[in-house]
Amino acid sequence: MLNILSGLIGLIALILMVPTIIPFLGWANWLIVPIALFGALIGMVSSRNGGRNFCLIVAALGVFRLVLGGGFI
Repeated sequence: MLNILSGLIGLIALILMVPTIIPFLGWANWLIVPIALFGALIGMVSSRNGGRNFCLIVAALGVFRLVLGGGFI
């Protein structure tokens, strides 16, 4: 059950991350990355690791976008 919850949190974070591809909206990743990391934390409690891995990939994409934009663009 926690694995499904973790996957849903990761999916929500990924959907919220789609508009941050637009220039000058990359700052929103400062809010999205902690959501994905929270999902990964929930996924760590689960016996499976699919949701956790998905959340970590979403968080890595958000951090990568922050690095590309210098943290705010």
